[in-house]
Amino acid sequence: MSSVKELVESKCLSSVPSNYICLENPEDSILNYETDNIPTIDFSQLTSSNPSVRSKAIKQLGDACRDWGFFMLINHGVSEILRDEVIRTSQGFFDLTEKEKMEHAGRNLFDPIRYGTSFNVTVDKTLFWRDYLKCHVHPHFNAPSKPPGFSQTLEEYITKGRELVEELLEGISLSLGLEENFIHKRMNLDLGSQLLVINCYPPCPNPELVMGLPAHTDHGLLTLLMQNELGGLQIQHNGKWIPVHPLPNSFLINTGDHMEVKQKSLLNCMQFTIMLP
Repeated sequence: MSSVKELVESKCLSSVPSNYICLENPEDSILNYETDNIPTIDFSQLTSSNPSVRSKAIKQLGDACRDWGFFMLINHGVSEILRDEVIRTSQGFFDLTEKEKMEHAGRNLFDPIRYGTSFNVTVDKTLFWRDYLKCHVHPHFNAPSKPPGFSQTLEEYITKGRELVEELLEGISLSLGLEENFIHKRMNLDLGSQLLVINCYPPCPNPELVMGLPAHTDHGLLTLLMQNELGGLQIQHNGKWIPVHPLPNSFLINTGDHMEVKQKSLLNCMQFTIMLP
C-alpha cells in the first residue's frame, strides 16, 4: 500500500482519507497539563567518580523506573552534531523515491531492514499516520546504503547509544540491590537483539483526526528515544496522558516489558529498541 508521505505528496490530498480517521476514546483524550514533571536523570552524575553523587543518582534512577517507567536523560555525552546528523540523514532516507524505499519493504518481522507504513497494516482497522524504517543493528549491524553517509551515521549513533544503555543497566542493577553487571550477564546482552526504529510523521491536513501511533508498551528492555522539534509524544502516568516536552539535547528513556518482567521474576530475556520520531 502507499506510504503516508507518498499520499501527502500526491497533491490531491485535501482532507484525511476515511481509513485514517481515528475514532477517539474519551478516556484516551484526557491530557494532564499540570505540573507532572517526568523525572530527569543526569548521566554525568550516574557515572561520577564521587561515590556520594553516584549513589544519589542511582537511587533517582531506580525511583524513576519504578514510579514512572520513563525518564529524561541529560548530559549523556552524545554530541548535538551527531544527533542532528541522524535526523538529517534519516529525513534523507524518507525523501528517497518510493521505488528506492520499497527495496526495503520486508514482509517478515525479522527481516534485517524493513520499510513500511502504519502500525501493522495486516490487522489495523484504522491506519496510522506514520511511515517507518526498522533496522536490526545488533548483534549484526544492518542499514540502508542510501542516502550517502546514512549507514555510517547510524552505526556511530548506535555505538554511542549502546554505551549509554549499558551504563544505565548497571545503574538499574545497583538500584535493585544487585551486582552492577547482573542484568548484562543474565540477559546475555552481548548477543541480545537491538532494533533501530525511525518514524516519519508527514504533515497532515487534519491532524486532530489521525493518530501517529496507538497506545502501546515497548516489548524490549530499554528504549532510547530522540525526538525532533515537532513533538507530539504522550506517555501515560497514573491514568493520565502527559505530553512530553523534551529538554534540549536529551533522550527519553522508556523501560520496556522485558525490564518489568526482569525486575519481577529475573527471567532471561532481552531486547531493547532505539527510536527516532
